[in-house]
Amino acid sequence: MEPENDEKFVTALRRIALMGGLHDYVALSSRELGDMLDMSQQSASKRILELLDGKLIERDLGARRQRIRITSKGADMLRKEYIEYQKIFEMKDELVIKGTIVEGMGEGQYYVTQPGYMEQFVEKLGFKPYEGTLNVKLLSTEHHKLDTLRNGRTIDIKGFERNGRTFGDVHCIPASIQNVECAVVLPRRSHYEDVLEVVCKFHLRRTLGLEDGDQIEVRIRLNF
Repeated sequence: MEPENDEKFVTALRRIALMGGLHDYVALSSRELGDMLDMSQQSASKRILELLDGKLIERDLGARRQRIRITSKGADMLRKEYIEYQKIFEMKDELVIKGTIVEGMGEGQYYVTQPGYMEQFVEKLGFKPYEGTLNVKLLSTEHHKLDTLRNGRTIDIKGFERNGRTFGDVHCIPASIQNVECAVVLPRRSHYEDVLEVVCKFHLRRTLGLEDGDQIEVRIRLNF
């Protein structure tokens, strides 16, 4: 069975992560892992080899004790598991993301005003966006929520070509800021890794009196 589809690998990775193995190597013997997982040393040793074969962990045997660290692939597996639990315990009809207003790179106005996008915004979102985006830099504790958005339901705006230039797909999700209806836009190819771009039929900065550095909450609808 592939590691991505087996709960036993997630359980082992979770134990290693709780020891700090998500960010650095941790000393961990097969006996210790066996005690954590309530299994024999032999079974735990086999589990470590399976994790290595699946490229979910990497091992350093140069020290006196075996040291293990979770790889990016293993971290992705844990992240998917986290998102599933988040859906169970935290999320209902909406997801609230906190961040601060920041000045954009000037790209929002250019892209939003492209006819190929604007026509689809009007058709699929139900409003004509103001020419530009509001940029919200996520607090460090909120970064993981972007994965939730990218893996959830979206309104898809199809890419197109214009004047020899290719414009990529954009995914949108209905949202609100201080009860003003808007939409989060998630470009497939984005200049930002920790910034939400928001479109609205109103000029949000003027309408809500927002300035750079102001902290706000974006309430994103999950059931639409």
